[in-house]
Amino acid sequence: MPLDQTALLLELEPVVAANLDRHLSLAKEWFPHEYVPWSEGRTFDGVLEGGVPWEPGDSKLPEIARTALIVNLLTEDNLPSYHREIATLFGRDGAWGTWVHRWTAEEGRHGIALRDYLTVTRAVDPIALERARMTHMEAGYANVHEDDALHSIAYVAFQELATRISHRNTGKATDDPIADQLLARIAADENLHMVFYRNMLAAAFDLDPDYAMRAVTDVVANFQMPGAGIEGFGRKALSIALAGIYDLRQHRDEVLQPVLRQLNVFGRTDFTADGEKARDELAAQMTELEAQASRFEEKREARRQRQMR
Repeated sequence: MPLDQTALLLELEPVVAANLDRHLSLAKEWFPHEYVPWSEGRTFDGVLEGGVPWEPGDSKLPEIARTALIVNLLTEDNLPSYHREIATLFGRDGAWGTWVHRWTAEEGRHGIALRDYLTVTRAVDPIALERARMTHMEAGYANVHEDDALHSIAYVAFQELATRISHRNTGKATDDPIADQLLARIAADENLHMVFYRNMLAAAFDLDPDYAMRAVTDVVANFQMPGAGIEGFGRKALSIALAGIYDLRQHRDEVLQPVLRQLNVFGRTDFTADGEKARDELAAQMTELEAQASRFEEKREARRQRQMR
């Protein structure tokens, strides 16, 4: 029988405390306002006199970079829902509670900085952006593993790394050194968050290897980015994948594979039959993802060749 939720969280508390101390020793203080070119700002039309309405020509960014930035920002906007989920799951007391609030405070900077950058540089239509934010936040966010701490830890170990890669590649796609610098700074935060959760997951494998293996297998099989509820996400995600900002190949080779390797999932010898079964399922999933990634790359290359004719 796997550990119950309360026992698991209590067993992990010392690991949380140690990794919280590690995180605080490595996290760098930074200020969103320093990454925004305020001198480029102009008043928009509206309640203030003399404002100028936004028009597409105001943006200097490639269209795909704007799409990715909007997805990234709307994802960050749902922070209140994410906070509720992890505070309910992990609790508000002790090392877990300290981590929950620290993580939330750090994540809060990301949305602030991205919105200020996009608004000041007139990179996106501010009215459309606000309407999209309202729609997305009104839908909320529900963790599919809301009653299971170990599945949730496994999910965020992968998701934080996926978010890091998405931010970093979006920055490169902007062809703007300011945006690139900002997104690199955000990606650095996300990397530290990933390491924290990956270390929690590694400790969970030592506590209950079979159930940790099942959690990882389930999460890999059903993985979705937290912004999947954004209106039109499927179309936007396809455009982002076609541009190479975040695609199946990166998901398999740069997100799943490194975490699984760090956890030594395929080298462990402490599973029972249940753990072995889950690991076999995971191996089959990784093989299928390899095939899917290859097919997507072939189709993307064929599409590129057609567009060049």
